[in-house]
Amino acid sequence: MPPTPSPHPSPLASVRCPSSKATPVSQTTAPPARPRPVPKDLDPAPDLRALAARHGLTESAARPPLLAYLRGLHSRRHFVTAFATARLTSQYSKAKLGQLWQIMTPLLNATVYYFIFGVLLNTRDGVPDYVPFLVTGVFIWTFTAGTVTAGTRAISGNIGLVRALHFPRASLPLAFALQQLQQLLFSLGALTVILAVFEQYPRPAWLLAVPALALQTVFNTGLAMIFARLTAATPDIAQLMPFLLRTWMYASGVMWSLDTVFKNQNVPEPVRLALECNPAAVYIDLMRFALIDSFTAGQLPPHVWLVATGWAVLVGAGGFLFFWQAEEKYGRG
Repeated sequence: MPPTPSPHPSPLASVRCPSSKATPVSQTTAPPARPRPVPKDLDPAPDLRALAARHGLTESAARPPLLAYLRGLHSRRHFVTAFATARLTSQYSKAKLGQLWQIMTPLLNATVYYFIFGVLLNTRDGVPDYVPFLVTGVFIWTFTAGTVTAGTRAISGNIGLVRALHFPRASLPLAFALQQLQQLLFSLGALTVILAVFEQYPRPAWLLAVPALALQTVFNTGLAMIFARLTAATPDIAQLMPFLLRTWMYASGVMWSLDTVFKNQNVPEPVRLALECNPAAVYIDLMRFALIDSFTAGQLPPHVWLVATGWAVLVGAGGFLFFWQAEEKYGRG
C-alpha cells in the first residue's frame, strides 16, 4: 500500500536550495536623528558673562577695584604679619647660631668694607667717627638691598601658593618687606651697642630715626612690588639684581662720604645732583644725621626731608599701583 501522506508536512519539505540567480536583498539605512534643541541656559554660544551674572558667578582671577583690593588686603593683615614672622624665624633655623646671623651678617660685611675701603683705600680720611659712619651705612643699605632681593622672589618663589589660593597678591611683597623691617629692628640693638662703644650715646636727635625709617620702609616696599611684578613676568631679572644692587651700593656712599668726594673732586653738576638725590644715599644720610654727632646738617643734601618724602610717595604709591594692575596675571604663566 502506498504511504499515507502526513497531515502535518515536515518543515524541511518547504526548504528550497537557493538559486544562483537570486536577487540581492537591498538594505536601507535609517535617517539620521534630528538634534535635540539645546536649552538657552546650556547653550555656550550666548554671552557667557551675562549667563554667569544671572547665576551669581564671578570671575575668580579678575582684578578687583582699587578700594576693594585695599579692603581685602587690610582684612589679611594678620596673614601678612604671621607670614613675615614665620619666614624670619625659619630663615636661620638650620644654623647653629640661629638668629644671631641677623646681626653677624651686616657686621661681617662692615668689617670687610672697613679693611678694604677704610684701610686699604683710605676712605676714612676726613670722615670723623668712621666706624659708626660705616656700620650705620651698612645696616641701612642692607635693609634696602634685602627688601629688593626678597621682592624679586615674592611671586616667582611662591608660585604654588599663588596658584592654589585666592588672595590679594600684594600680601606677598608686603610680607617680605615686613620681614626685612623686623630683621633691621632686631639688628638695631647691635648698632646701638656699637655706637655706644664709639661714644655715640642716645640723644633727642635719635628720634629722627623713626620718620627716616618709616619713609625708607614705604620706599622699599614700593620697590619690592615693582620688582615682584617684573620678575614674575621675566625671571631673568633676578639674575641681574646682584650686579644692579652692587652698583647702586657704590653710588650710595655706604663706604665713603659723598660730601668729601664732592669737595675733593670736580664732579659735574648733573652727576652731583643725581648722587645727592639717590634715594638710598638720602635715607642713609638721614640715619647718620640722627645717630652720629659728627654728621652735621651741612653734610645733608638740600631739602633732604622733602626729597625723602617724595621718593617714598612716588615709589611707594607708584609701585603698589604698578603691582595691582597685573593682579590677574600672576601665576598664569
